[in-house]
Amino acid sequence: MTASIPPREEPTLGSTPALVLVAHGSRDPRALSTVRALMARVRDLRPGLPVHLGHIELNEPLLPDTLARLGPAEAVLVPLLLARGYHVKQDIPEMAAESQARTRVAPPLGPHPLLVETLYDRLVEAGWRTRMDDRTRRASAVVLAAAGSRDPDSKLDTTRTANLLAVRLGVPVIPAYASAATPTVPEAIRALTARGHHRVAVASCFTAPGRFATQCAEQAPWIASAPLGAHPAMARLILHRYDQTLTTNGGAISLRGAGLYRCAAPPRGRDQHNAPAPAPQPHPANA
Repeated sequence: MTASIPPREEPTLGSTPALVLVAHGSRDPRALSTVRALMARVRDLRPGLPVHLGHIELNEPLLPDTLARLGPAEAVLVPLLLARGYHVKQDIPEMAAESQARTRVAPPLGPHPLLVETLYDRLVEAGWRTRMDDRTRRASAVVLAAAGSRDPDSKLDTTRTANLLAVRLGVPVIPAYASAATPTVPEAIRALTARGHHRVAVASCFTAPGRFATQCAEQAPWIASAPLGAHPAMARLILHRYDQTLTTNGGAISLRGAGLYRCAAPPRGRDQHNAPAPAPQPHPANA
């Protein structure tokens, strides 16, 4: 039996475009509660902004049902995904194009300095030292654990996030993947250990708890950070992507049946707070 769809929310002329958070979905019940907590934080930061949730799979509400409830309203879809890939490029745009809503799709949440801020704080919460002597720093390194994708753009985005985190931490950071790409987390740990890094932490580059996040954390030889969750910087990043998509020319409105749809692209050179986005400086371990 399919779930019934509540009545549509009729838009008013000049109404603020809705923000639709697009989560992947997970069988882990902690994922849904985490996403809902993040959504609540976004609402607290921007009172009056209509904020909705839709999932690509596994959890309700599914994205097509959320868009159906919006009817012909305007909406910005912000993927709770951390790099480009099939879901961002194909699944979400196709679901949007099938709806009556006039939609724009924001870029994924990464790479971005606010994502790195969250990763850093989660590592500190797990036991990462903010002050180290030279000997401890030389022995330390991080594996950035991500979901993985066959899309080369996904790997580029994750590598840039790893580079930005390496600059922030001052230690080598190697990206690794739970599926579909290499190196795996154990492979990255072995590579760092072979280079003399005996204090290897795993930074969880996952929006919420789930199977991949749990598996990667269990492979950590030292500490493993918690998923990004409802960190304040994540809520700010979501609103940044929403605002960015409304104010740049990269996004096109999706018209049902007209085939006019494309994903918003992040502007080059500038990102948050109207300041130049820091260019990643590759750490030797990432080269």
